[in-house]
Amino acid sequence: MAKITYIEHGGKEHVVDVSNGLTVMEGARDNGIPGIEADCGGACACSTCHVYIDPTWVEKLAAKDAMEEDMLDFAYEPDAARSRLTCQLKVTDDLDGLVVQMPEKQI
Repeated sequence: MAKITYIEHGGKEHVVDVSNGLTVMEGARDNGIPGIEADCGGACACSTCHVYIDPTWVEKLAAKDAMEEDMLDFAYEPDAARSRLTCQLKVTDDLDGLVVQMPEKQI
């Protein structure tokens, strides 16, 4: 299980425990965290679970695959270094302490 901090665009923080095997997106969805819409349900077919990864975590995550890179092109104000789709981030103990910030809006 990992403790993940989700920060809304306005700055409100939500710290939740997310079970291993779920995705960071499912952790937000299951805990009612606003700002992650997850319209496609985690199929990497949209960009509505886009977040900015805290800079201290960027290098600790697995690299983006080609499908995620393509979908991030549709995200609102993507950042080449920090933008990720939370449906593609599988929770393990290694993600304990992860901090993500939601963009102003999801598109």
